Amino acid sequence: MLTPTLISVVVTLIVIGLLLYLIGLIPMDGTIKQIIRIVVIIAVIVWLLQTFGLLGSLGLHFPAH
Repeated sequence: MLTPTLISVVVTLIVIGLLLYLIGLIPMDGTIKQIIRIVVIIAVIVWLLQTFGLLGSLGLHFPAH
């Protein structure tokens, strides 16, 4: 059974994959492309961990004065 959360995760991953593919088509230095890919992949992994509740919120909590 597909839940709305699972469907949105799959759609988001497809869109991110398409964006990574399109970044590969842009004529720029390969090092810059690799850095962009790494940053995007790390961001997606963190987002997935948060979505499935395996990683707590990364919001900054400042102590009250």
